[in-house]
Amino acid sequence: MPSIFITGAASGIGRASAQRFAAEGWRLGLADIDAETLSRVHAELASAQLQVYVVDVCDEQALAAALADFCAEEGLDVLLNNAEVALHGALHEISLAAHRQLIEVNVLGLIHAAWLAYPHLCRRQGLLINMSSTTAIFGTPQRASYSASKFAVRGLTEALANEWADDGVKVCDLMPPLSAATDPETAEQSWAERLRLGPPDVLDIAEQVWQLTQERRLHNLVGLPFKLLSTLSGWLPDTANRRIMQLLSRR
Repeated sequence: MPSIFITGAASGIGRASAQRFAAEGWRLGLADIDAETLSRVHAELASAQLQVYVVDVCDEQALAAALADFCAEEGLDVLLNNAEVALHGALHEISLAAHRQLIEVNVLGLIHAAWLAYPHLCRRQGLLINMSSTTAIFGTPQRASYSASKFAVRGLTEALANEWADDGVKVCDLMPPLSAATDPETAEQSWAERLRLGPPDVLDIAEQVWQLTQERRLHNLVGLPFKLLSTLSGWLPDTANRRIMQLLSRR
C-alpha cells in the first residue's frame, strides 16, 4: 500500500489532500501542531488506514520520531511538506517575533521534514512535494516575510531536485495563491479569484497534489494569471511586475 506523510494536515490543503489520498486507498501519516483540529480530521477519515501525530515541525526530535514510527522499515512514497504560517500586513507593523516564527516554520520546519524523511523516501524512490506559493514568483506586498519564505522553498526545491536525483527521489513544489491555503468556507477571495481566474477551493489544490504523483514537474503554478506572470516576469520591467502582483494580491 503506498504511503504519504502530510505536515500541516489538520486544515486547508493538508486536510483536503488527506481526503484525496484516502479516497485512493493510500496509507496516511497526518502531522499537525493543532491536536483538536487534527482529531477531527482523524474522525472524518476513520475508515482509512492512518496514523496521526501531534507534532511541531520545528521540533526535530518529535518529527523524527513521528516519521520513524510511520515509515518503520517500509519507507515512504510521498512527503507533502505543507506546514506553514501566513502573515498579512506591512513588514514594520508585524512583530519581529511573528516574522521569526514564520521563517522557523515555513523554512526551517520544511528543511527538517525533508532532511528527516530523506532516508525513508530513498527506500521507495519516493516523491517530495514542497508547498510553495505564487508569492515566490515576485515579492508580494503586505506579505514580505511570507513571500521571502516561499522564495526559499523554491530554491530548496530546485537544489534537492538535483541532489536527490541519483537516489531516485523526485522533488517538486506546488505554488497556489495564498488564499487557497485556507478552507473554502473561510477563504478570502483575491481580485483574480473574484474574476474566476484563480483556483476555486482547496479541493482543486488537493487534486493537483494527487496529479503530481502521476506526472511530476519541478514547479507547478496554480491559476492562469500567475502562470502568465511567471512567464512574463523575466521580460517585464520591475514596475510592471509590482503592479501586477498588487492587483492579483488585492483583497
